[in-house]
This record gives sequence, C-alpha cells and structure tokens, in this order.
Amino acid sequence: MFIPQVYFIALLMMVLSMLCWGSWPNTYKLCKNWRFELLYWDYVWGILLMAILLGMTLGRMDPASPDSFFHNLGVADTRHLAYAFLGGIVYNFANILIVGAIAIAGMAVAFPVGIGLALVIGSVLNYIITPKGNPLLLFGGIALVCTAIVLDSLAYRGLSQDMKVSKKGLVLSLLGGVGMGLFYPLVAKGLTGEGHLVPYTVAFVFTLGVVASNVPFNYFFMRRPVTGPPLTMSDYFQGTGAVHFWGVLGGIIWAVGTISNFVASYAQMVGPATSYSLGQGATMVGAIWGVFVWKEFRGAGPKIVRLLVLMFAFFIAGLTCVALAPVVP
Repeated sequence: MFIPQVYFIALLMMVLSMLCWGSWPNTYKLCKNWRFELLYWDYVWGILLMAILLGMTLGRMDPASPDSFFHNLGVADTRHLAYAFLGGIVYNFANILIVGAIAIAGMAVAFPVGIGLALVIGSVLNYIITPKGNPLLLFGGIALVCTAIVLDSLAYRGLSQDMKVSKKGLVLSLLGGVGMGLFYPLVAKGLTGEGHLVPYTVAFVFTLGVVASNVPFNYFFMRRPVTGPPLTMSDYFQGTGAVHFWGVLGGIIWAVGTISNFVASYAQMVGPATSYSLGQGATMVGAIWGVFVWKEFRGAGPKIVRLLVLMFAFFIAGLTCVALAPVVP
C-alpha cells in the first residue's frame, strides 16, 4: 500500500486533491443542455471505477501486507466499515443539495454558505478526532480561506446586481454545507482506532455508500427537481456517448482527488484536518477556471476585479498557512 513517508509528497497529494475537486465540474460545463441529475449517474460510475482501480494497484503494492486492500477489507470491523459507508451516503446527499443550490441561487449563495460552512465544521471536527498540526496556523488559514470564499461570492454577485437571494437556495446551501462538513469526519473515524480501514479500503466502502444512496437520492431529485421539468430514466438513455463520457470522466477526476486526500490524511505527519482544509482550496481552482478559461468575468468593472485580486490573495495566504501547519511546531 502506498502511503507518503515525507511531507513533501503528502503536500503534493493534497494539492492534487485541491486541483481535482476544483476541476471536475468543468466536465459538466462541456455537456451543453444536459441536466446535472442525468450527468450524476455517470459521475458516480466514474467514482466507483477509480476506487476499484486504485485499490487494486496502489492499495496492493505489497499483497502480503496486513494493510493490503483485500486483507484490510476482510479484517476491518463492522463499526469502521459503517463509518466509511455512512460517509459516502452523507457526502452524496450533501453534494446533490449544493449543486441544486447553485442551480437556483447561483454560486454567490451556494459557495459562501455551503462550502464555507462545510470548511468550518469539517476542519473543527477533523481536528477533534485527530489533533495534528499547529492550531494557530491551521485555523488562521481556514479563516483566511473563508474570507476568500466570501470575496469570491461578492465578485459573482457583482456580475448581477439585481440578483435576489432564493430562500430555497439558502436552505439547500445550509443543509448541503452541514452534510459536506460531516462526511469527512466520518471517513476520519473509519481511518482511526483498532480494526480501522486504510485509505484505499475506506475509499472503496465510501464509494459503495455513494452508489447505493444515489439510486433513491438522485431519482428523487429527477422526479422533483429544484429547477426545470421532471426527468425520467429514459431521458438518461437518450444522452449521447459524449455526455456519458464526460460524466464518467468527472467522477474519475473527483475520485483521484478524494483518494489522494484520504491517503495524505493517513500520513503520520498530516492528519485529516489539514488534508481536508487544504483540499477545500478547490474553490480557488474553480474560480481560476471561471476567470481564465470560461471567461465568466469578461467585461467586469474595476470593483469586481479588485474583489477577485483580494480573493486570490486571501486564498493563497490561507492555503499557505494550512500547508505549513503540519511542519511548524
């Protein structure tokens, strides 16, 4: 089983998770006129495919090891398996809620409320479970990142001065943010204690929770969507090969980032609070795609440009603090 033994490799894996988490939504942007509920089915299959692939490769580098993928899966106790499976269920429900919030209220509401709340809840609970890292740098960095998320939302809101805040969007953001903050501590519980899972095993069981819960959750939102007309499974099968490909690829990208994050958090020098917090820099990565690739701020006035510059500055400062937390006494 591959686990980083030096902090630099663990840091690279956390940065990789940040890049993947912030980049996979681009696959949805490439699917014009394709509803997210439909893409989500393929997204989940992509997650399962990558969890199996990485478990069978990096998770079995030494098949005779007691931490090897199959051996660990066989000896892990029911409690730790339940933590990982429940983590997948909670994540899936929260992710669908936040995407629904983005659909009806926009990023200006969903990101500061949902992702900001998730960052605070997840980081605090992860630190309680495994208190690693300099707390001043860790939580100071988290505060800076939360400030950057608010600045990001103000910049998006500046593009539409007449935008009204949807109560439904706000409620979905709050519920999704709480769920996003709770799923990683459940994974962290699955990775600690006697009879615990190793990262590749926890990722596989976590993914089973995502797959199992996607049938009722996603189908419910297809029949009672937060925006747009109801959908049926026949709509899914009318999709082209291209849209199904992008959906699977989105799941693969997200899974690479997530499993990298789980593996980094398992490293002795890191811990889940730092790994999760640094991964939430995905918001900055998403903003970079929006600004420089999708040109979402083309023609923006000087006020919005200043907000974007401040947002990137706070993000970089916050992520630097979080990255230094494990190595500064």
